[in-house]
Amino acid sequence: MLLADRGYDADWIRTLVRQRGAWANIPPKSNRKGALSFSPYLYRARNLVERFFNKIKQCRRVATRYDKLAANYLAFIQLASIRVLLRVNHGLVSSRTPRCHRPRL
Repeated sequence: MLLADRGYDADWIRTLVRQRGAWANIPPKSNRKGALSFSPYLYRARNLVERFFNKIKQCRRVATRYDKLAANYLAFIQLASIRVLLRVNHGLVSSRTPRCHRPRL
């Protein structure tokens, strides 16, 4: 399933997704003439995924990709994801923006 916003509502994208055996859940643009299948309920999941990525990009190391090796980068993404999960589940919300880097000396 492909979840995308209105900017990706093009016939060639929908055709490509269909050829690969998936379903495109893209809200139709206002100027589209034919009716397409669209589920607003499933579209809400896209918002959750997008907000999650915005949260882990608050960590400077994830946003700028300091690591040279892909394995190290993936490991830090996993650590940042665990941090987000712990903050959500335990209500550890601080007033300042979190930074995931070592303090400068």
